[in-house]
Amino acid sequence: MEDTLKIKGTYHLKIVRADGSVKDAWSVNNIVTNAGKAQLALLAGDSTADPFTYIAVGTSSTAVSAAQTALQAETTTSGLSRAAGTVSRTTTTVSNDTFQVTKTFTASGTVAVEEVGIFNASSSGTMLSRALTGTKTIVSTEQLVVTYTLAFA
Repeated sequence: MEDTLKIKGTYHLKIVRADGSVKDAWSVNNIVTNAGKAQLALLAGDSTADPFTYIAVGTSSTAVSAAQTALQAETTTSGLSRAAGTVSRTTTTVSNDTFQVTKTFTASGTVAVEEVGIFNASSSGTMLSRALTGTKTIVSTEQLVVTYTLAFA
C-alpha cells in the first residue's frame, strides 16, 4: 500500500464596503512555489524555521510560475501592505489537515489588486504561493479579506 500526499492551495477573497455589504467575493487556486515546497519540507523537521503567516497583494498580472520568489509588483501603500494574518487549522478531509491564514486589510486609497501571495516574513522571505486575482479595484474605506487555505490530502 502506498500513501500519496497532495497539497492544494486556494485563496478566498472578499471586498467589503464601509457599510458592511459585500461588493465582491471569489476564490482562486494557486501555484505552490518551488521555494515554498522546500520551506514546507524544512518546517517538518526544524522547529526554528519561519512559518508562513504573512499575506501580501500586488498590482501585476504577470503569469504565475512555480519558479517565482516574490510578487511581481507588491503593494506597500494605501493600507494594503504585507501583514501578518491569523493562523489556524481547519478540516478538509481529516481533522486539522488544512493550514489557514486570514487577514483583513482596510484600504486608505484606491488600488487595483491583481495578485496575492503568502510569505514567511514581513519583508522579503520565502513566498509559499502566488495567484492572480483578476483586476479587483478596492477604494478607500473598503476592506479586502483574504483567507488562504492549504489542504494536505
